[in-house]
Amino acid sequence: MMLVSTPDWVKDAVFYQIFPDRFARDDQDDSAGAAGAGVVFQQWGSEPTTYGFQGGNLAGVERRLDYLVDLGINAIYFNPIFSSAANHRYIAHDFFQVDPLLGGNAGFDRFLAAAHRRGIRVVLDGVFNHCSRGLFQFHHLLETGAESPFAEWFHVHEWPVNAYVPGQAPNYSAWWGIPSLPKFNTDNPAVREYLWSVGTYWLERGIDGWRLDVPDEIDDDAFWQEFRRRCKAVNPDAYIVGELWKPAQRWLKGDQFDAQMNYMFTRAIFGYLIGRRLDQTQTITMGYGRVQMLNGQGFARELNRIFNEMYHPEIVLAQLNMLGSHDTPRFMTLAKEDLVTAKLAFLTQMTVPGAPNIYYGDEIGMTGRTDPHCRRAFPWHAPDAWQTGLREEVQRLIALRHRSAALRRGAFKILLADRTTCVYERHLGEERVVVALNPSRQPTTFVLSGAGAGPLAEESVGAALGETIADGQTVTMPPRSGRVWASLAD
Repeated sequence: MMLVSTPDWVKDAVFYQIFPDRFARDDQDDSAGAAGAGVVFQQWGSEPTTYGFQGGNLAGVERRLDYLVDLGINAIYFNPIFSSAANHRYIAHDFFQVDPLLGGNAGFDRFLAAAHRRGIRVVLDGVFNHCSRGLFQFHHLLETGAESPFAEWFHVHEWPVNAYVPGQAPNYSAWWGIPSLPKFNTDNPAVREYLWSVGTYWLERGIDGWRLDVPDEIDDDAFWQEFRRRCKAVNPDAYIVGELWKPAQRWLKGDQFDAQMNYMFTRAIFGYLIGRRLDQTQTITMGYGRVQMLNGQGFARELNRIFNEMYHPEIVLAQLNMLGSHDTPRFMTLAKEDLVTAKLAFLTQMTVPGAPNIYYGDEIGMTGRTDPHCRRAFPWHAPDAWQTGLREEVQRLIALRHRSAALRRGAFKILLADRTTCVYERHLGEERVVVALNPSRQPTTFVLSGAGAGPLAEESVGAALGETIADGQTVTMPPRSGRVWASLAD
């Protein structure tokens, strides 16, 4: 059997996902000078558009590192930062250059050093399935045609290449047929070496891992096995997490990725906490399909499947658990801006196995439907719009996770589930944490069973009642509430 190993630090990580153009802008940074004179951005906080830039940069993120540390964040996942003509930067012009609008390579080095000084790990978005029409190799074949030495780097069906004629489909393979996203020919040894070298270059420069965009579209185990081997040779603690929306046993055996973006967990949260109020048309457009409504028993079965049945325990503890991302409507929008629902979702996210990942601004209740509205600018300019009570709750839950080895590294066990309630336990050695959820509008009562010996003291999250409980005790849950009990300190 293959030895499965994941980076130990990920078990202790709480990630914060940053969409660089929209998180924070430092107008004193020299990014505009690096990009050229006369750079003009849209007003910060204006209505986002598909093609518009609001000027977020790495210096702006650096200015807000203390905000992240105060929240409890110790890892950042950046959406793409490489040179690009798109605000999302999923179409790279140069995989070895940070976009000048963000601060360039020198700006990234400064940022990375500042983050590491604060104990914050940094994971970059690797988009290796496709590139931009502006990538040197693709532009070369546009200019030179079939005689270009890079002609075999892409899947060109006929010459000359039609990359810019409006209304005409590209005559080369492109992601989802979008002309601006030409697909690499990853069967070409030169392309493979190029992409592997990107992976190792940035690890040598000091990053802590890669989030891989649509890696299943490079349908080649050997490619990813070699990617892992080379990355781990540079940094054995590098985190490799794939954007895989469905069960991913093929890629999570220990020889390719350490984890996946755990959208299965996200779907389960939607089904249990939002249920009939969920706007199914939005879940379809963001790729989820129709989310199944779950009662307490259904939610418990799904959590047990995700955390106990599908993967090796090391993989489970490295999964990236999210309530949303740049590809989804904001959680608060799907929850109809209900704060109680958001707090229950964060409670669950912070107490199940795997590394929590907070999409920037979700901790203050930002809203927005699909792209570009889920990518609004962080409202530093409008603090009155923040849901400060939600942020305080998220901060408390992160602190609880940091205090508890059982929450970060412990086994997961369902203790009880009925039509409304789901109760589970995390345990590591003698340390135990019990979490109970009742999202219904009615109180519920249950008898705690199977939680092991010894009393448990209620933690101060949400509307804590300060109760001490033990196995066999009857517990009453108020409507729409979550409660947490942990082992009493010696």
